[in-house]
Amino acid sequence: MSQLETGFEFPAGVVEPEYDLWSGDVNIDPTGIFAEVGEADNAWRAKARKFILDEVKDDIHEYWDKADYPLHLLKKLGDADLLRDGLNLEGYEEMSPLAAGLVNMEMARGDGSVSTIVGVQGGLALRSVLYCGNAQQIEKYAIPMLRGELPGAFALTEPTHGSDSVSLETRATKVEGGYRLSGEKKWIGNGSVGGVSIVWARDDEGKVRGFIVHQHAEGYKATTIENKLSLRAIWQAHIRMENVFVPDHDVMPEAKSFKDTSRVLFATRLGVAWSAVGHATACYESAVSYAKQRVQFGRPLAASQIVQERLARMQSELATIQVLVMQATKRETSGELTGPQASLAKYTATRTARAIAANARDLLGGNGILTSNRVARHFADVEAIHTYEGTETVQALIMGRDITGFSAFA
Repeated sequence: MSQLETGFEFPAGVVEPEYDLWSGDVNIDPTGIFAEVGEADNAWRAKARKFILDEVKDDIHEYWDKADYPLHLLKKLGDADLLRDGLNLEGYEEMSPLAAGLVNMEMARGDGSVSTIVGVQGGLALRSVLYCGNAQQIEKYAIPMLRGELPGAFALTEPTHGSDSVSLETRATKVEGGYRLSGEKKWIGNGSVGGVSIVWARDDEGKVRGFIVHQHAEGYKATTIENKLSLRAIWQAHIRMENVFVPDHDVMPEAKSFKDTSRVLFATRLGVAWSAVGHATACYESAVSYAKQRVQFGRPLAASQIVQERLARMQSELATIQVLVMQATKRETSGELTGPQASLAKYTATRTARAIAANARDLLGGNGILTSNRVARHFADVEAIHTYEGTETVQALIMGRDITGFSAFA
């Protein structure tokens, strides 16, 4: 029956509109600091943003909800040359530290899991082989990783050694033709998807060495970690290795001590800070967009004084970490970035991103807990980046040692 026949008129005011939280019309550069970025670096940023909008935006929340890994994106990222994290190779377009930071920012602005895929594949696994491998290993493993054809994992953290990863206990025993590895690793991104793992283990002399381990090798067992709150669209593994054989040609010759491991980690710390800026940006722009579109008490939320104060606070916090990571990147480019400065950037950026995410989540009210509304995923994912690549406490102790001259590490 028609509306005229029944006399019934459905109340239009109860139908919730669809909120556009990806509109792109929010000013996310309040100090104009990105206006100083050169054309080449901006091109890398634009490429990353386009990838997110074309390949990630529409369905990433479904992968996140299901804890499913969109592994097909790895090859697409390789095809777009977005897996390099500032690593430069002959025959490839130059990527500056700033370009790498901007790519990390845009990836995290799109989704934390996708950003972590780039960080694991390029920032850690690929970098390990390029820094510590020989020419044959670079050709056999690094180039396919770069192209997204070979998943790569960075297996350092152990179930009993996280922040004190320098105390790792996985053993590498020399045998004829290679080494036998035994031990466990935990929280290893890409460790259970069928590629290779860069495993850090102690040899017979107690020195930390780096090994390229095929994940289908006998004795290598990887279980995908379930029930995660954060980064649900990338798989981390709990790995158990029992007498896994690694031939000599898969032992990285320049990985001779934990200093070599630390060199890889140091190079990625600033990238995590840039990722935090990306998460904060997504939350801020979503909050502004929502406040303009959501009507309560007969007017948009954005017309309320308290909402404007909260948005101003978020803008101030976002601008602070943007300026901080930009300055740190300038020092990285000139070769002057110190460990404590990188820690300061990571410590401040992730702490601040958490605050912005919490504020944005609350401002969206009930809609703020829906993963399809963007903020909820970032709210959860920023918890992971606040912890990985060095927890807040570890970063604070590095900074504290630099401030006081006294080491508080055990």
